[in-house]
Amino acid sequence: MAAQYAQAPLAPASLADGAVGATAGGRSPGAEPGRKIEHGTAQFVLANIALFAAGLATFALLYCVQPLLPLFSQDFHISATQASLSLSLTTGLLAVSLLVAGPISEAWGRKPMMAASLLLSALLALASAQLHSWGAFLAARALMGVAMSGLPAVAMAYVGEEMHPRTLGLAMGLYVGGSGLGGMSGRLLVGVMTDFWGWRTALTVMGLVGIACGAIFWRCLPDSRNFVRSPLSLKTLSRTYATHLRDGVLPWLFAEGLIVTGGFVTIYNYVGFRLVAPPFSLNQTEIGLIFVVYLLGIANSALMGSLSTRFGRQRLLPFAFGLMLLGILLTCGGSLWLIVAGIAVLTVGFFGAHSMVSAWVGARARMGKAQASSLYLFTYYMGSSVVGSLGGLFWTWDGWFGVAAMTGLLVAVGIAIAWVLSRLPALQPAKV
Repeated sequence: MAAQYAQAPLAPASLADGAVGATAGGRSPGAEPGRKIEHGTAQFVLANIALFAAGLATFALLYCVQPLLPLFSQDFHISATQASLSLSLTTGLLAVSLLVAGPISEAWGRKPMMAASLLLSALLALASAQLHSWGAFLAARALMGVAMSGLPAVAMAYVGEEMHPRTLGLAMGLYVGGSGLGGMSGRLLVGVMTDFWGWRTALTVMGLVGIACGAIFWRCLPDSRNFVRSPLSLKTLSRTYATHLRDGVLPWLFAEGLIVTGGFVTIYNYVGFRLVAPPFSLNQTEIGLIFVVYLLGIANSALMGSLSTRFGRQRLLPFAFGLMLLGILLTCGGSLWLIVAGIAVLTVGFFGAHSMVSAWVGARARMGKAQASSLYLFTYYMGSSVVGSLGGLFWTWDGWFGVAAMTGLLVAVGIAIAWVLSRLPALQPAKV
């Protein structure tokens, strides 16, 4: 899951401080330095096709196992907590790898790293579909988390560096939209295909889709005009991270990232276990269709961003977390429609909170944005990994009400932190 974004990825344009190189990582031979890609040009269309395909494939591959957790539990004879590791290990390794993927790409090159990320992730998805040992399957999914880190840690840097300021918002919106659509379609399509051909075939198809998207990405992404190699300095990197952690606001925002994705992913992880059992007894297709509520969240993300600009993030962030809490409470009802409504409300609140917090991180860190964004994504995906698996213990303890109690308490802490943030004075942002 961001977003990380998300499921959704980080919202600020400057996830890192550089852009993609189409050759070995630097400017293309003969490219005119400093020239930006503008709306209405062929390069703008090609760049957005490439980034949309990359976001769609990455997050489809990441979250496609989520509706399959009950089947993993059944086929491999494991508990719900163990089944959740198929997602939690991926997001956990993704979180850790994000801390170094961005800096490494500054030395290696953006486009080569993103292309390698897509290809390796797709190949690991194909391999995982053929594995019959649960340990081997988890190993493949863990390696996928490492491979995937090369895309969300770098893609937004390309947008921020190569797009003209007038086209930046549209380009970023298309990338985020592709990522959100990938998260939804991965869950939905795998659910449908599993009912017809089984989950192994479904994961194989997703791997082939990833390879196709990788080919589109490499073919369509324009040459970089603004990337300049920079050596990797661990000393400078660690000093920048330390500065952000000493800031008066950023650590609170990092905590909110962990909470928002932890609550969201946990509900999505275990709702399938509830819905396949009586009295609902839904099949994989029917469960997959519930994830269509993602569309509400994607649309709400842009709306919340606009409202936060008008009314202020400090005022709206508690409201977004409040929607998440309301959604969790609604899922405790006995009616299927009430559960679906609760998931919809939760999703709207999640996308709103994630978009505001991630934008706040980007605005707060006036310098060292790459490292600030990496720290946010680290806590964001660690929330998905750690809290997502912890929810299995509460499921074993008291079923759905145990899961709802844990996530409800977590989101209540998020509301309290949002209130603290609303009371903080307008401190000067940290400088590196």
